[in-house]
Amino acid sequence: MIQKIKYFIRRRKLLLISAIALLLLSYSYINQSQKEEALDRLLVQSLETFHYQPKRIDDELSEKIFDLYIKYLDYNKRFLTRADVKKLSSFRSTIDNDIAEGKFNFFNLSIKIIDTRIKEAEGYYQKILDQPFTFDNDEFIELDAEKLDFAKSKKELLERWRKSLKYQVLAKVVTAMESQEKAHAKNDTIELKSLAILEEEARKKLLKSHNDWFKRLGKLNRNDRLTTYFNVVTGIFDPHTQYYAPKDKENFDIDMSGKLEGIGAQLQQKDGFIKVTKIIAGSACWRQGELKAGDLILKVAQGEKEPVDITDMRLDDAVRLIRGKKGTEVRLTIKKPDGNEVVIPIIRDIVVLEATFAKSVIIDGKKRVGYIKLPSFYADFSNTATGRSCSKDVKKELQKLMAENVEGVILDLRNNGGGSLNDVVDMAGLFIPKGPMVQVKGREGKPYIMEDRNPEVLYTGPLIIMVNSNSASASEILAAAIQDYKRGVIVGTSSSTFGKGTVQRFYDLDNFLPEEYDGIKPLGQVKITTQKFYRINGGTTQLQGVVPDIVYPDVYYLLDRGEKEQDYPLGWDEIPAANYQTVNFNYNLDSLRAHSKRRIKNDSALLIIEEAALRLKMRQDSTYRSMSISKYQARKLRLADEAEMLEALGENVDSLTIIALKDDQQIIDSDTVKAAQADVWYKGMRKDIYLNETISIMEEINQ
Repeated sequence: MIQKIKYFIRRRKLLLISAIALLLLSYSYINQSQKEEALDRLLVQSLETFHYQPKRIDDELSEKIFDLYIKYLDYNKRFLTRADVKKLSSFRSTIDNDIAEGKFNFFNLSIKIIDTRIKEAEGYYQKILDQPFTFDNDEFIELDAEKLDFAKSKKELLERWRKSLKYQVLAKVVTAMESQEKAHAKNDTIELKSLAILEEEARKKLLKSHNDWFKRLGKLNRNDRLTTYFNVVTGIFDPHTQYYAPKDKENFDIDMSGKLEGIGAQLQQKDGFIKVTKIIAGSACWRQGELKAGDLILKVAQGEKEPVDITDMRLDDAVRLIRGKKGTEVRLTIKKPDGNEVVIPIIRDIVVLEATFAKSVIIDGKKRVGYIKLPSFYADFSNTATGRSCSKDVKKELQKLMAENVEGVILDLRNNGGGSLNDVVDMAGLFIPKGPMVQVKGREGKPYIMEDRNPEVLYTGPLIIMVNSNSASASEILAAAIQDYKRGVIVGTSSSTFGKGTVQRFYDLDNFLPEEYDGIKPLGQVKITTQKFYRINGGTTQLQGVVPDIVYPDVYYLLDRGEKEQDYPLGWDEIPAANYQTVNFNYNLDSLRAHSKRRIKNDSALLIIEEAALRLKMRQDSTYRSMSISKYQARKLRLADEAEMLEALGENVDSLTIIALKDDQQIIDSDTVKAAQADVWYKGMRKDIYLNETISIMEEINQ
């Protein structure tokens, strides 16, 4: 089967190279426009040849590209007017013709229009910020760009700019008022500035940040905008298929290596904002703990210096500001999913690999429960025989826990973004007799079934897997296998896990060109979705993820998160189930679920979270805000009080009795650094209300 697949790939590559070579043979000299045409043809041919679910380049695709491109071009609707969009819409159903012919008529007109509008807007903000604002009237602004139409006239566009700038100045004024009040409380000799002075200072700061922003916009060249255009085309196929210009691929490689000194977060540009998509286990921000996947980074400051607004900044420029030397401080202004803005200080550092490794403790109560934390599915691919891997480490932790007579095991996969697929199979085999664990399917042929062939089961006792909306990929596959075999209970703080059930592969576009065309290289690379994961029951983990058997209330659990919030994700489907026999461990799920629900209703901390989740769901739709300073202050104070109350919830939970394993305790006793790290970990566990509830569930099993 594998050889057959390789044959098809080789054959398709030859066809692809031949098609592009024929195109280039007609050119005795390759100029920029011809290079762009070659890149367009290569990209489209690559998508048609390798993508798991290729699409027809037709009018329907053209309309989708148009809508998504306009969204990318001016997400916040601050530049284009309805007349501009109408002018561009003449290409709405003909972009497919441009793509098929290697032409850029729609793209060329779009950059001509947007560059003109950006020049005009430069005059808007400078004129508006020259005059003071007042905040005593009850003027309102809509903050959700998706609820706005494009301005019907330049007059309306100017008014939109005025309101936006006024709201930003208001935010700066209120922050400045809070800062000086705190300083005055510490030292009453500090003179308080008047509202008028604070307002003037806020306008000056906003003017400077907008001057910097427009300088960045002015530096965007044709290649930058072309990369955006190509990524709209690839984005219609699915959100993980992307074009990387040569320098963008270099940035991706650095981020994935985890070796660059910085904060340790993977970022993407989405709708004009820099969004956190993944926190790297063991990184500086992972250890700091406040930055989460789904957060938007609005500003970046170097220590105590003035923050830089990175809205609409190129991703590589934003990353350059965030990265830095080990030991230096970066302060990120973050917008949380609830709309609250917070400043998170992070001391840059390299990834501490040891923090990513599996570790365990015993939680002693009505039962001795083994708890294993697995931050990622790691593996040393350079040394598979003797190198470290998560499946080997989990096996060791299980053996140590069993030697100390635990009566149940909790495997925590919360915020585990996945990793080594082979380790999923090996790890599941520690709990389940031999059999299939996951199905992997390409666009052609039958699915490839990955199975554990070892009939030995290391651990046969009660098992609970903890997940959340950031548990993705390999984490989902393991949780799905445990659930399908009915081997353990899946508990989670979200209605489902992330829902990424696809596999991507990089293709270097230069490899498809004959040597005689080295002059137009490098063209960059394209990351293409080539396979899909399926559970052994036949359903894919794509989009729907894994639905926990028992769901805990979480502040964000009512919101759409994960793969389903992306543009044009591949859908859920199913294939025939693999041949497997369930373990049917003795779990009464209905009873466990009912008792957990009753405990949650009587748990004051979880009730507060439930209420906060309901408020957040309602607040998500409430984006029409007052610009009255008193109402703004009241709302900000209310959000801060809610955040503080949620932060303090773990202080009042029942204290867990945590016991280090004997081997680990010897290391802790002899190493002060290890002792300090263990102390921090234990404190976090004692405040973890979800872990407390999971222990309660475990204590009910087999009673």
